[in-house]
Amino acid sequence: MTDLLTSIQAALGLLHSPIPFTSTGALPSAFAVTELACASIAVAGQAVSQLLHQQTGRLPGLEVDRRLASFWFSTSIRPMGWSVPPLWDPIAGDYAAKDGWIRLHTNAPHHRAAAESVLGACADRAAMASKVAQWAKSDLEQAVVDAGGCAAEMRSWEQWQAHPQGQAVNAEPLIQFAQHGRQHALLWQGSVAQPLAGIKVLDLTRVLAGPVASRFLAGLGADVLRIDPPTWNEPGVVPEMTLGKRCARLDLNDKADRSIFENLLKDADIVLHGYRADALQHLGYSSTERQRLAPGLIDVCLNAYGWSGPWQNRRGFDSLVQMSSGIADAGMRCKRADKPTPLPVQALDHATGYLMAASAITLLAERLNSGKTGSARLSLARTAKLLIENGRGDDAPLRAEDEHDQGMLVEQTPWGAAHRLHVPLKITGTPVQWKLAACKLGSHRAQWW
Repeated sequence: MTDLLTSIQAALGLLHSPIPFTSTGALPSAFAVTELACASIAVAGQAVSQLLHQQTGRLPGLEVDRRLASFWFSTSIRPMGWSVPPLWDPIAGDYAAKDGWIRLHTNAPHHRAAAESVLGACADRAAMASKVAQWAKSDLEQAVVDAGGCAAEMRSWEQWQAHPQGQAVNAEPLIQFAQHGRQHALLWQGSVAQPLAGIKVLDLTRVLAGPVASRFLAGLGADVLRIDPPTWNEPGVVPEMTLGKRCARLDLNDKADRSIFENLLKDADIVLHGYRADALQHLGYSSTERQRLAPGLIDVCLNAYGWSGPWQNRRGFDSLVQMSSGIADAGMRCKRADKPTPLPVQALDHATGYLMAASAITLLAERLNSGKTGSARLSLARTAKLLIENGRGDDAPLRAEDEHDQGMLVEQTPWGAAHRLHVPLKITGTPVQWKLAACKLGSHRAQWW
């Protein structure tokens, strides 16, 4: 735990101070997943604590609960009388190719269509399995990627180290900070109870990693406005990830919607996005253009496979990066299993999300203090390297959930009532809490309050 925590603190430029972790047990894994959960949540809290120290002279204490951190890395919502839709498309998953394993990610309709354009229409997993078995894994991975889809063959850590993309990621820092000049220093409008009150966060992220970051910022008082394309939906994660946010839709290929988007961007303090490295550039919103439209904007972004190397523009998700980087292979060997064995939760997504939030708060503190503006880049693959190199964690099992874990308040969502688990992070005097319940995508107008 100490090595993970100090590594992340160093990447963020935070003080190397110990943070207490309460309770016992860990998620069963070949890697220190619970330790990663605790450390990433802790540094997000430490960034808040240091912001408050800068603004008030008081340094709040911190504490992270290991059990709750582990649960939040899976899901925090417990529906009452209704169910969250399945997270995975029926044919998404791992398949045996002629010479090894490959994972197909087909949750988005266009990603499934891309896979089927290569393999043919598949009614179920059995049909897909018979077609994948006819391919060499590397050939199929490249064919699906070339078709605009998402796939990853299973590689070992050693194979990833020899791969050009693995080498590129290894050369990148955990968090790539950059400065963009100096503007007038922002006036802090927050308080100890709500440190981010008055901060506008434009959230252009989807699925898990980025939404984890914006959910955390919303829990500290930020006004988070999430923007999705007109037809995008992710029903399996929306009840979990829209907590505390307003959600609107814009089509950035439409002239009128582009004008609305640019006005939102001009008034934003922080933008979060998880587009591929070249995707916003193709839409006309490169990093340079974003800074031109919104001087002083704090720009925090992530991608799957890193910001250099031949795969920097490749589509990817947590489960695919686990296959590429050696995590699923190591899990299979550790468990003596006969198939890929990933982490028990989407830990790369969640951890990177909290690191994004910590980066945004660290950059905000600098803007409040000196007027200096900046950006941060993170990737799932670089977070994977951090996890892999820290080895195995605690093997003691977590205590199962019980009534004590239920949230203190019932959350009234559009799908029905639900409990939220207690927040794993305690910041003295600063409750992490949300004014808004989870909502459906597109529930709000694309405007700031």
